[in-house]
Amino acid sequence: MVKENKKSLKKISSRRKFFKAAAATGAAATAAVAMPNLALGSGHTTLKMQAAWPSGANIFFEMAGDYAKMVSDMSGGTLKIDLQPVGAVVKTSEIGDAVSSGVLDMGHWVTAYWYGKNAAASLFGTGPSYGMSSQEVMGWMEYGGGRALYEETLAKVGYDYVGYFHMPMPAQPFGWFKKNVTKVSDVKGMKYRTVGLATNVLTAMGMVVRQLPGGEIQPAMKTGLIEAAEFNNPTSDSQFGMQDVSKHYHLGSFHQSQEMFEIPINKKKLNSLSPAHQAILKNAAYAANSDNYFKALVRYSADLSKLMNEHKVNVYQTSDEILAEQLKGWDKVIGDFNAKDPFFKKIVDSQKSYAKRVMKYLLMNQPNYRLAYENEFGSLAKVKI
Repeated sequence: MVKENKKSLKKISSRRKFFKAAAATGAAATAAVAMPNLALGSGHTTLKMQAAWPSGANIFFEMAGDYAKMVSDMSGGTLKIDLQPVGAVVKTSEIGDAVSSGVLDMGHWVTAYWYGKNAAASLFGTGPSYGMSSQEVMGWMEYGGGRALYEETLAKVGYDYVGYFHMPMPAQPFGWFKKNVTKVSDVKGMKYRTVGLATNVLTAMGMVVRQLPGGEIQPAMKTGLIEAAEFNNPTSDSQFGMQDVSKHYHLGSFHQSQEMFEIPINKKKLNSLSPAHQAILKNAAYAANSDNYFKALVRYSADLSKLMNEHKVNVYQTSDEILAEQLKGWDKVIGDFNAKDPFFKKIVDSQKSYAKRVMKYLLMNQPNYRLAYENEFGSLAKVKI
């Protein structure tokens, strides 16, 4: 009887140890789920980012915020981005240097903004098309050898950062004019605002080009400092109030037929993060790439409708004559740079090789979408939106 009692007590004790161990394991598993920072990184980290865009009603600043939110959501709140507007810490032109030196952890701008340091910067966004849209240029960046050339360009200008890209922008409008321009002679001698290699291209067309920050465009047209201008899209343009200084808006242009946001991240800071946090910063850019593009199509089309219907803006497609002259301008500019800069030519040759193959497939495979649109809605020029 005593022996049986001892055996029973041993069984009870063993069961208690088993359940305690199981409970401890379950608690640990629950804690791991409840506190993702245990898996995603040690502690909480906040990175300071300055954008090249003003806060408030600005879709580009909003898109930078979308990226920041994705980073926070993916990390379970253990990695956050403190997003600051243009000029909060440094001037727009100083963002690259500030990120490289660690004054800022991150930035949000476009490569054309450091075109002044090396003209090749413009090839990673506002370069020649060769038939490519922003989507294909980003494909070249990631799968056609572009990233290695981009990193080589960073090293040449002394930028010590890692860059991620997102938001394949639709072709930018030729912009805002005092009248409907259809011939090359209509724009020759005209004082016009743009940035990057597009300044060289439109100068080759005979335009007088000035590079101005976005916030100065509308006042410059109002005072007559410039006679025409482009920025990027119907939403941003209307937020700048361009409809108040012009009623003639020309869409679709080769001066900047593709562009995307660049997110520079201080290399030392990036390497100090956990592998999971590093992966989140990279993959959040891919997520924002799709989300921002979808948002852009909805917002840009809605704001174009407002410009036409509420503000009585006349909207045109840029004429083939002007587009053809822009392409001639690109040929001249690229030829001149290629002749004097072997590295520039190396990037151009890489883009051409990629475009020649990829765009042949796309252009031969894509049906005429305009034909399908007009079959349903009628003549494109007469459709009211």
